[in-house]
Amino acid sequence: MRQVILDTETTGLSTQTGNRIVEIGAVELIERRPSGRRFHKYLNPDREFEAGAQEVTGLTLEFLADKPRFGEIVDEFLAFIDGSELVIHNAAFDVGFLDYELSLLGPQYGRIADRAQVCDSLALARERYPGQRNSLDALCKRLGVDNAHRKLHGALLDAQLLAEVYLGLTSGQDDLGFGDLDAGQAAAAVHALRPAVLDAPRRVLRASAEELQAHEARLAAIAKTAGKAGRALLWPADEAVEEVAPA
Repeated sequence: MRQVILDTETTGLSTQTGNRIVEIGAVELIERRPSGRRFHKYLNPDREFEAGAQEVTGLTLEFLADKPRFGEIVDEFLAFIDGSELVIHNAAFDVGFLDYELSLLGPQYGRIADRAQVCDSLALARERYPGQRNSLDALCKRLGVDNAHRKLHGALLDAQLLAEVYLGLTSGQDDLGFGDLDAGQAAAAVHALRPAVLDAPRRVLRASAEELQAHEARLAAIAKTAGKAGRALLWPADEAVEEVAPA
């Protein structure tokens, strides 16, 4: 499985007011392991930051002035994500901005959904930790991911942190490898995982006469003690008890 963990930074919170992407960061996982490949670009947005957005990222228009525009890196970006599963925290936000940038370049680029599947790690976190804070920082703390160096929002750094968070969120959900087996092979593999004791012969033990007498005496004592407090719940003494034989 090929996954791309992705994050973006923008000039503001909404594309409806013309905000643009200023940074894209992404790291690649192959079979849930970092491959070492990454994608990272700063972008010239050709517009001002909205109030507060610049403080979140620490980026300035002066720094971005000589950076490429989205149209100049779009082919490289799409080639990087093509055919992957994109893992994004609060995916609707980032995908909305990416789709907006693609739409500005023309219909020939389509939408992100035409290129990759999308997994929202925020939805995964809310399912696992309902009612709790599930921001990236909160998840780093909860899952033991070191984010002490995260002073500002940065797309590449956040993508790297999210990769660790995602692996923590989904740990224990790896494929056991049965998907490529036929029915007979899969049944044999499942059987091989069963503890041997589950398939061992079983024997039935019944109470002796002395045990039955002691049982009746105990029930009588319980009934006497219950008195007016209510009727005691009694189990028949002759019910067989099944015991697993030693292996």
